[in-house]
Amino acid sequence: MNKISILGSTGSIGTQTIDVAKHLGLEVVALSANSNAELLIKQYYDVKPKYIGVTDKSAAQQVKSALSGEKVTIIDGEDSAKTIASLEEPDTVVNAIIGFAGLVPTLSAIDCGKKIALANKETLVSAGRLVMQKAREKGVEIIPIDSEHCALHQCLRSCKHDEVERLIITASGGPFFQYSKEQLKNVTKEQALKHPNWSMGKGITIYSSTLVNKGLEMIEAMHHFEFPMEKIDVIINRESIIHSMVEMVDSSVMAQLGASDMRLCIQYALTYPERVPGVSKKLDLTQVGKLTFFDVDHETFPSIKLAKRAVKYGDIGTCVYNASNEECVNLFLQDKIKYTDIFEIMEKCTEHFKAGNTDSPCIDDIIAADKEAKKYCRECIN
Repeated sequence: MNKISILGSTGSIGTQTIDVAKHLGLEVVALSANSNAELLIKQYYDVKPKYIGVTDKSAAQQVKSALSGEKVTIIDGEDSAKTIASLEEPDTVVNAIIGFAGLVPTLSAIDCGKKIALANKETLVSAGRLVMQKAREKGVEIIPIDSEHCALHQCLRSCKHDEVERLIITASGGPFFQYSKEQLKNVTKEQALKHPNWSMGKGITIYSSTLVNKGLEMIEAMHHFEFPMEKIDVIINRESIIHSMVEMVDSSVMAQLGASDMRLCIQYALTYPERVPGVSKKLDLTQVGKLTFFDVDHETFPSIKLAKRAVKYGDIGTCVYNASNEECVNLFLQDKIKYTDIFEIMEKCTEHFKAGNTDSPCIDDIIAADKEAKKYCRECIN
């Protein structure tokens, strides 16, 4: 593997993927992004891709004008990421798109037989059964980039499936660790955007603060590693040094530790099954000093309970869980709802659509459920 495409190249994972690609000497054949024309132009001169995809028409025009004398093909419009994911030349597609928009490009990459380095958890939350079935049929490897799933993937390499008792996903606890329900009512978006350990985009930072991110990760792990929800737990590790653990049937526990640096996970996905010297900083446990663990306060943060309920409602249920979270976070960032409204509207939405589940939804069913759920969330505040 020596040629890659990066979907969502201007986001946090996308920019770090470029760092890792340069370190590994990989050719970046294509980049795609939604609307950050200025950064896309800088990235072009950094890695000189042959193709650039831009969803937003206005941003695409900016990129075209700035790069008019360069040997690069600009692809614009809603299907640009899908087109980039389907290019013949790259061996691997890194999907770092945020949100439901990452689903169709993932399916396109699978159809083309590409190895996929997946940072878009919504792909498996919204359509995990469909995506993993297609991947198996095509013989496509999907390697996770999320730190938690990267950790699980590494731990599971050393054991058989039937030797595992449970998967343990860790959480930092976010900026509102040990807050009461009453305290959460007055949380501002400025407070919610201050993650204690990670530097991420706005949306994912809010997901982390509500612990909805952990619900999404449990669903993703369920599909990716083929374990039932009953065998997946979450505990808080405030230092974010242990990224996840696997408990064996004999009570032995394996953990993956590392500094809070997503480049380690990106490199692992790009070089798997090999390991090479990396760009990530070394973990010095003497500097860490201690590791602390706590249970999740499910009454104050009901996100994981809602995720488990969504799984019981089937594939459409998990799609609606993801869609309602995306829309509620957008509404919160626009100052249209309060922080605690996120939980309340997500619960209403999940319950409202529970009867609409089908045993094996197709991609059109899933896309329709995503749209309807987001519409319902907006109607809840009118």
